[in-house]
Amino acid sequence: MTRISIVAAAFAAVVGFTAVAPAMANDVNIEQYGWRNSAGGGQHGYHNRIHFYQDGRFNTAIGQQYGHRNQSVIGQQGFNNYGATYQYGNRNAAGIAQFGSNHTAILTQDGNGNIAAGVQVGHGCDANVSQGGSGNVAAFVQDCP
Repeated sequence: MTRISIVAAAFAAVVGFTAVAPAMANDVNIEQYGWRNSAGGGQHGYHNRIHFYQDGRFNTAIGQQYGHRNQSVIGQQGFNNYGATYQYGNRNAAGIAQFGSNHTAILTQDGNGNIAAGVQVGHGCDANVSQGGSGNVAAFVQDCP
């Protein structure tokens, strides 16, 4: 009888652990349309999310997250756009949306609870946002010729 109780307890522990594991999972979603687009990234921690959407040609998206509960979103339409997000810490959110061509946007956040955003329209815009500390907020909108 004791053996059955130990086996039942071990089975219940395994089932309980596997029920919690998906809640700690990271999320990566990549959609690409067009030709010669590239996307990549890495996540270290838990509850991190990376979402990429690219439509066009020669677009590059990179997302790296170290910590917990970080979110990174990059959406690009056009050609030869480069977007990258690097986040260290917890509860950071970053977003980039680029329309047109030859844009570069890099968002780097080091700390906790930072938020960054951006939009670039036209051709040849360049943005580089770097935040350290906690609770920072940044936004940029550019309309380059």
